[in-house]
Amino acid sequence: MNGLIKKLLSSNNFLSLANNGLVAVFGFLSFIMLVRMVSQEVFGEWVLFLTAGGFIDMLRFGITRTAIIRFLSGANEIDSQKLMGSNNLINFISTAIIAIVLILIYHFFKNIIDDSGFAMFFKWYPVLSFFNLPFNNAQSILQAKMKFDKMLWLRMINVGTFMIFLGINMFMAYDIEIILYVYLFTNLISSLLASFSNWDGIRYTFQANWKTNLIILDFGKYTTGTLIGSNLLKSSDAFIIGLSPFMGPVGVALYSIPLKLTEIIEIPLRSFAATAFPNMSRAAIDKDYIKVKEIFYQNAGGMTFLMIPVMLFSFIFAEQIVYILGGKDYLVTANIFRIFCIYGLLLPIDRFIGIGLDSVNKPKQNFFKVIYMASANIFGDILAVFGVSTIIIGISWVILVSQGYLPDVAYRLAHGFTLVKTLELVAGVTILFTIIGILVGYYYLNKELQLNKRAIFVIGFKTIINLIKSRRKTL
Repeated sequence: MNGLIKKLLSSNNFLSLANNGLVAVFGFLSFIMLVRMVSQEVFGEWVLFLTAGGFIDMLRFGITRTAIIRFLSGANEIDSQKLMGSNNLINFISTAIIAIVLILIYHFFKNIIDDSGFAMFFKWYPVLSFFNLPFNNAQSILQAKMKFDKMLWLRMINVGTFMIFLGINMFMAYDIEIILYVYLFTNLISSLLASFSNWDGIRYTFQANWKTNLIILDFGKYTTGTLIGSNLLKSSDAFIIGLSPFMGPVGVALYSIPLKLTEIIEIPLRSFAATAFPNMSRAAIDKDYIKVKEIFYQNAGGMTFLMIPVMLFSFIFAEQIVYILGGKDYLVTANIFRIFCIYGLLLPIDRFIGIGLDSVNKPKQNFFKVIYMASANIFGDILAVFGVSTIIIGISWVILVSQGYLPDVAYRLAHGFTLVKTLELVAGVTILFTIIGILVGYYYLNKELQLNKRAIFVIGFKTIINLIKSRRKTL
């Protein structure tokens, strides 16, 4: 029995789950503490800093991350060193270019940016981009090599150190500026560890050549767009809400609570995806498409069944869950979280369709899939935030004034009502673009693998039953 437990704890699936799970728990606790330390407006600015930073990270690493995972997983030692060198070189150049562009934009539009919710991002992201460069390089390389134990330690240091500081800050009450400095420092520490351990492949930077550069760039020209589009599927919500004149950082703060809860629910999905992609890629490289389909069915169907009880529980107890994370000031977002629970049921099939397309070397089709999704999301968000919300607030104001409320009082009441309803509409758009992504992605993947829709659920259900049986035997 001890041997089985030891084998389970050392398995890639468990380590990947621990990697995402423990790190997410630390991030969740940090989120809870931070939301109680600052005002909604300041918290909204912090969310915009992280959201915009995450989007630019996709731009920086999109061209290399998926490519390095796919090609490194089947490369020999010499080619591996060249690929890691190209990964470092390309990412350094892209980071330098983006940092320079952001510095110039802030220099020429300083007054406008300082009056917006994006000031923190433009001031400090250029610094962060260099501080977290080795850390991000290491995450890609370690995933390709299936070294999930090292990934876990590195990410624990990154988020764990920051969480410990926030715990201390519950008593010290430092302002957002000090919190930001510590956040930058924790990213620097984790990057230094990655470089000193050569987990980021920094020693091979000068072994990069035109051949490996072109291999990564050729594959990455589509995966860049795919990752950026995937990031936009959620970050565009925050950007558009933040640009709204009657929502701004407060709207971003409110929306971030149910969105954060959804990210926590996604932990198992991200964990299984991290192990499935290298395995599917290796099978595709070996032309074993039966195995590719089997892995797809097991993960897409199995994760869908695993999500059902989790989403049902979350839907029923939405108010209590939101209260635990954000407190009473955020209870108005409970219905937004319920909408995200419906979205969560669609996620597994959508996510593994994208992984399947990349694994069979069809990044272009995956890019088109994400573009359709991102376009639908952005259009829907703009319509909800700038179109429907204007109509709702206007009608609400007229009704309240006709009931005897003073015009300014009526506006404040209409504003609060419209803010919540508009955020619910934005969340509803998420379901629409996910359905579009599933339909488009399935069409592309079916052309390559001749899939069976029924097999997704039949094999997925069998996978869960077998998993339960194996756990019972272990116990």
